[in-house]
Amino acid sequence: MTTSVFIDGEAGTTGLQIRERLERRDDIRLIQLPDDRRKDAGARRAAFGEADVGILCLPDGPAREAVTLAEGTRLIDASTAHRVAPGWVYGMPELPGQRDLIANADRVANVGCYATASIAIIRPLVDCGILPSDHPATLTGVSGYSGGGKSLIAEYEAGEGPDYYLYALGQSHKHLPEIMEHGGLTRPPLFQPSVGAFHQGMVVQLHLHADQLPGGVSGYARIEAALRDFYAGDPFVSVELPGDRLDPQALNGTNRMVLTVQGDGEARVTIAAILDNLGKGASGTAIQNLNMMIGTEETSGLT
Repeated sequence: MTTSVFIDGEAGTTGLQIRERLERRDDIRLIQLPDDRRKDAGARRAAFGEADVGILCLPDGPAREAVTLAEGTRLIDASTAHRVAPGWVYGMPELPGQRDLIANADRVANVGCYATASIAIIRPLVDCGILPSDHPATLTGVSGYSGGGKSLIAEYEAGEGPDYYLYALGQSHKHLPEIMEHGGLTRPPLFQPSVGAFHQGMVVQLHLHADQLPGGVSGYARIEAALRDFYAGDPFVSVELPGDRLDPQALNGTNRMVLTVQGDGEARVTIAAILDNLGKGASGTAIQNLNMMIGTEETSGLT
C-alpha cells in the first residue's frame, strides 16, 4: 500500500531532510508543488486534500494557518506551535504509552530537538522517583548552527558566525514549555543552550548533586539503571558508557540517541544525551511518527 504525503515547507531545513528520506521509499508517494505555487493557499489546500498525511515544516504562525487548509488530512507538525496544545498528540515515541497514541492520532506535534534530549534524560528519573518534579534542575547544551534556521545557516556559511555563543539568556527558550509538560516537571529548569561552529549535532546535559535527591542516591548506578530500564528494547535510544570526550556530531545522519552518565562517582552527576538535531531531533522522529501513523515498521527508512 502506498501512502501519499505532502510536506508543506519542504524547501526548509527540516523539510529537505524529510523529503530526502521519504523519496527513497517505494511505499510513499510525495505530493509536491512547483516553486512558484508553494505559498499559494489554493494549491496547498488541494495538495493537503490529495494527501493521506501532511507534514508541516513551517514557522509557528504559518503552521497554525496551514492547519486550516488541511481539514480532513492527518498532520504532523514539526514547528513549536502545537506541542502543548489541546487536541494534539505529542510526537515523542519513547514516552510511556505514546506509540499507541501517535499511531491513532490525526494531529501529532513533533518533538523539538532540545526537548528530545532534555525529556529523554528527565522523564525516566521523574517517573521512577529519583528526580522530584519540583527539583531545581540545570540543563546545558550545544547544537550545530543548522538548528537556527535559514538566516543563521547563511551567516555561518558566509564565514560570519562566531565559533561559539550562548543564547536564550533570559530563560525563555521556546522548548521550555514542552520540556516541563512532557518531562513531568512543575518547576522550570535553568536551561542554557548554545551554538557551535558546526552544521549539525547536539549534546544536552542535566547536572545534579545526587546526594541532594530523595532516597539517598549515592553515586550514579541507580540513575544509570533507571535509564536502562526506561529504554530497554527501544530501537533508537541506548545508554552507553561515556568516553573521555562527548562529540555532538557523533550521531549525525542517524535517528539514534545515546545517553551517558558520568561524574565523580559519589555526589556530582551529569547525564548527557547525544543526537543529530536534524535527525532524531527533527526529521528522523517525524518519519518515525509517520511510520506509526500509517501502520508500517517504526524503523522503516531510518538508521
